[in-house]
Amino acid sequence: MTIGEICTRKVVIASRDTPIYEVARLMREYHAGDLVVTDELGDKRTPAGIVTDRDIVVEVLAEGLNPQGLTAGDIMTSKLVTVKEHDGMFEVLRLMRSEGVRRAPIVDETGALIGIVSLDDLLEVIAEEVGDLASLIREERRKEELTRRPAGILAR
Repeated sequence: MTIGEICTRKVVIASRDTPIYEVARLMREYHAGDLVVTDELGDKRTPAGIVTDRDIVVEVLAEGLNPQGLTAGDIMTSKLVTVKEHDGMFEVLRLMRSEGVRRAPIVDETGALIGIVSLDDLLEVIAEEVGDLASLIREERRKEELTRRPAGILAR
């Protein structure tokens, strides 16, 4: 399964100069825990960084900073891990784990932002797959019980 099949295509975005209060408002409006900071290069938007709700709390509020005058560019995580939409799910999971990130913007072949994938998205798919495997095991046992009765046991 490719990451393009799993990712969220509706990404909340902002520019580097978007005020922090606007970043927080966008997250609330779109029920998102993150926002991708983008740069416009011609007709495409490329990911430059990411801001999470945790970044706002830990980097601004917990430090006692005044959010007035701070921008997305001031607090964004700029060491961004991006992946291509045709990358495999487990390949992306390994990359995210090795880089210690919970979210990765998805880009096309030109580097333009097309989606985002989170650890939650990957866990949901993996849990579904594990559930399917468990169902397969139950079904296999049921079929075997119907077709192979142990010797010495009478059917009722």
